[in-house]
Amino acid sequence: MKQTNRLSLGAVIYVMALATLGLYFTFAAVQGDYGVFQQVQIRAETAELTAERDRLQGELDNVRNLTKRLSNDYLDLDLLDQQAREILGYMRKDEIVIR
Repeated sequence: MKQTNRLSLGAVIYVMALATLGLYFTFAAVQGDYGVFQQVQIRAETAELTAERDRLQGELDNVRNLTKRLSNDYLDLDLLDQQAREILGYMRKDEIVIR
């Protein structure tokens, strides 16, 4: 008696369907909306935005400091003199301007 080790058509289709599903889920895990590449991109964007936030916070702190120093409660005369010179172009009578 001869034995044949052929797979039936149903078994071939079943194996192909499993392989296709496996490939699909593997692709989705790597390239999908929540995949590995997307997670790396989100982390990089988060780091970039955090650095920008910190930079902007530093600028805001500087502006708040300058605003406080020019307020009615606390007046920094040196800063007021500097701002008058830079913005309004004022100078003292005993100064010489060199351009």
